[in-house]
Amino acid sequence: MQVAIVAHHRTSTNVALTLARPGLRILEPATAARTLGEGDVAIGRLDVSEGLDGIETGLWELARLEGAGVRVLNRPRTLVAAHDKLATSRALGDAGVPHPRTAHVTSPSDNIPFEPPVVVKPRFGSWGQDVVLCRDAAALRRHLAAMAERPWFASHGALVQELVPPRGHDVRVIVAGSSVVGAIRRVAPPGEWRTNVALGAVREPVEPSSEACELAIRAAAAVEGDLVGVDLLPGHDGEHVVIEINGAVEFNAAYSLHGADVFHRTLEAVLPDPVAAVA
Repeated sequence: MQVAIVAHHRTSTNVALTLARPGLRILEPATAARTLGEGDVAIGRLDVSEGLDGIETGLWELARLEGAGVRVLNRPRTLVAAHDKLATSRALGDAGVPHPRTAHVTSPSDNIPFEPPVVVKPRFGSWGQDVVLCRDAAALRRHLAAMAERPWFASHGALVQELVPPRGHDVRVIVAGSSVVGAIRRVAPPGEWRTNVALGAVREPVEPSSEACELAIRAAAAVEGDLVGVDLLPGHDGEHVVIEINGAVEFNAAYSLHGADVFHRTLEAVLPDPVAAVA
């Protein structure tokens, strides 16, 4: 049996996962489609494209692998539901998972059924890029007009979400299978409300509450995720709200909980049976 991560990039997380399991390797989608067959396992780790205009190529290859009898973890529909923030919002709503009210706009003049303050973001996005806080209607219209000039807007529009009052930090929870295998608190830098590490946020160890873990597992199940990151913000009542789900989540050893290596725990959770990966 062969086991492979299907991805375009040798990210630090993908490499660390291969080091945690002998024989596990990283394959480009086209190579995986030629190499893997019935009974093998493919871990889909396609990310948002750099231009924020969709998902990296490879969904067709993952679907082909699934049809050929390969066990695909993070199937194409999961990656779409996790990376497409509109699909995420709908999936969370259908599952009754707490999530900010969300409107999809395709024109700066579209009606929005709730008032600022709001957050405006690309439908496909990552790294905090093009995410804007608008505290009043004038700022909202101004930023929507600016976003309408972005190349991705014509194809996908943008999302407007009710603001969950920033607390200066969030919690990213790694869910593998149906278990929480890792977590971290991300603390925004001074003067910044966004908690993306790419924007200067600092990671701190955290032991997520049972409520946070349960919510993250429910969110992952809503998108049928086998390996996802779930971003949680503390709400006004002390309980958490799911902000986003990441289908190609990056994490490192700092996410480890209770002294258990996060990479080994991740693979044990998604590959519960011993697997002899053949190079």
